[in-house]
Amino acid sequence: MQAGIVGLPNVGKSTLFNAVTRTRKAEAANYPFCTIEPNIGIVQVPDSRLAPLAEIAKTGVIIPAAIEFVDIAGLVEGASQGEGLGNKFLSTIRQVDAIIQVVRCFEDEDIIHNMGSVDPIRDIEIITTELILADLQSVDNQIEKQSRKAKGQDKEAIASLAVLEKVREHLNDGKPANVMDLSEEDMPRLKQFFLLTTKPVIFACNVREEDLADTESNPFVKAVDDYVKAHHDSASCVICSKLEEELSEMDPAESDEFMRELGVTDSGVSQLIRATYDLLGLASYFTAGEKEVRAWTFQKGMKAPECAGVIHTDFQDGFIKAEVVAYDELIANGSKPAARDAGKLRLEGKEYVFKDGDVVEFRFNKTS
Repeated sequence: MQAGIVGLPNVGKSTLFNAVTRTRKAEAANYPFCTIEPNIGIVQVPDSRLAPLAEIAKTGVIIPAAIEFVDIAGLVEGASQGEGLGNKFLSTIRQVDAIIQVVRCFEDEDIIHNMGSVDPIRDIEIITTELILADLQSVDNQIEKQSRKAKGQDKEAIASLAVLEKVREHLNDGKPANVMDLSEEDMPRLKQFFLLTTKPVIFACNVREEDLADTESNPFVKAVDDYVKAHHDSASCVICSKLEEELSEMDPAESDEFMRELGVTDSGVSQLIRATYDLLGLASYFTAGEKEVRAWTFQKGMKAPECAGVIHTDFQDGFIKAEVVAYDELIANGSKPAARDAGKLRLEGKEYVFKDGDVVEFRFNKTS
């Protein structure tokens, strides 16, 4: 699954992308539209549970979970009408599953701001407005299409039309579709319309290096956090794109020492990646053996056979049982045999819903 990094020009998107992906794929320059074609990078999901599992399994091979990040061209006012790189921006954002909106939360006369001043709430509203306007165009088109079908007494079209009318009214009030109050019956229909503002979003406050030890003293960060909770039902996190890019070029020990000197205990990028993983509705289960310890990504709510299929379709097709122990219980007991003796190792069937942190071994019939 993909998360798209969006924002106005020159807010630190490409620098953040380079830090997250530990690459220099994205050009970061002090002028608008330095990103034209979207950059795509595979990002490992930091997980502190992997190293202790590797100790128990007595292996030096650790394979973390991964997701894709996309650096998308900067958006300007009028993007929904094709201004700037609007059409390219909107077509790319339609393809991602979640949005990371970067907002600049620091003053610096040497770095151009597209709007002439630093105002993160205004920047959020500009992007939200452009996404809403693009959605309104899409909704109008879909209403026209469904209206024709509804005249023929198509029941699905009539039901969809009723939801679309609610969506149009909501969007016309300047509100994104993901904060609509819809019934359980109408919610699946909303997803079928593939609107930009139904995508889950997290807001990344890009600050100066000296702000990291005490982010609460930055008024921009507080304003963004309050605003997105109230108007987007979303969360925010704090990053310093420039610092994170520098940290990504250091070895782990060096970067940890550097963060300690700054009074920071965890990388903002690590927090952002984990938050994005959760935003996408993803979680991890683990397999742990002498060959490797590995985190496998699954969609929250998936049952045991589906999770087995994440490894291989043969595991799903021939699924018998899953031998499961919770991560915390395995660590507390120190080994699988000890966890089994303590009654913490369970055999789960086809209806078992996997939980984040399950340590698993599958039993299955080979189909070939």
